[in-house]
Amino acid sequence: MPTLSSKHSSSSNRPADKTIGANKTSTGEQANNANVPAGEKPEAALYLVATPIGNMGDITDRAKKILAAADLIACEDTRVTRKLVQAFGFTAPLIAYHEHNADKVRPILIEKVKKGNVVALVSDAGTPLISDPGYKLANTAIEEGIGLTSIPGASAPITALTLSGLPTDRFFFNGFLPNKTGARCKSLKELVSIPSTLIFFESTHRLAGSLADMTAVLGNRPAAVTRELTKMFEEVRRGTLQELADHYEKAGNPKGEIVVVVGPPAAETVELSQSDLDAQIKDALQHNSLRDAAALVSTITGLPKKKVYQRALELSKENQK
Repeated sequence: MPTLSSKHSSSSNRPADKTIGANKTSTGEQANNANVPAGEKPEAALYLVATPIGNMGDITDRAKKILAAADLIACEDTRVTRKLVQAFGFTAPLIAYHEHNADKVRPILIEKVKKGNVVALVSDAGTPLISDPGYKLANTAIEEGIGLTSIPGASAPITALTLSGLPTDRFFFNGFLPNKTGARCKSLKELVSIPSTLIFFESTHRLAGSLADMTAVLGNRPAAVTRELTKMFEEVRRGTLQELADHYEKAGNPKGEIVVVVGPPAAETVELSQSDLDAQIKDALQHNSLRDAAALVSTITGLPKKKVYQRALELSKENQK
């Protein structure tokens, strides 16, 4: 039987931690930050700022300091972030940055930093770049050589993992699975041999179907479904994938934001065909050196690094013929 627990509760690109002195020239946007004492303005940079995933009390002091001093806050949905800025009295203007306008807005944000502004990037909830379009913005900041740093804080995947009761020493975050069963099962097959705890985001109306597909493809592993993390009606339901699939099929769609955590496969069930191993190595070689590709595949599959390296060397030589 599934168990339930709930609670009711309320680099080089990294800018130095020092503050900018009086010789910093203010811009019109910086005038928005009247609540930041003179001489304590953070350095111009792109700040990746984690925000609460539900409980406003989880915002960090550093996050509040950066958002209070920001000249511009880039966010996924201005309606969502406006609630945050109003709750804490932040005054910087908001600009939407999401997958549909990223190519247009990204140069604007980079240029703002180059002109001496403090630009903060936030997601709707949690840590930016985790299942949101911020990756390309951060990568562009690195390429352009402008200041880039992270203001860490809440993260739904990590919170769910720690509450799941499943192994935390190795985990793989997959984000959202595809909507349709066929594509979803295909994606799950790629994860079967990973000897780690798996973490997924899922929508409420697809939860029962996704759990059923996970059972069919991954096997009846131990798992946990977490929802409304850090909020008043936080809930963690634990059981096997089959038990959880049966529960939500009968109970219907739950409310709130959901993270599913699935335990690793039993050691004796992890089998990887030669063709699957070759496919993983070839994919890794597209983006990594031979040594790094072997290390990556070894970590993912649990196979000895020496064995993977030797096969990667063979495949590399074959491609050169």
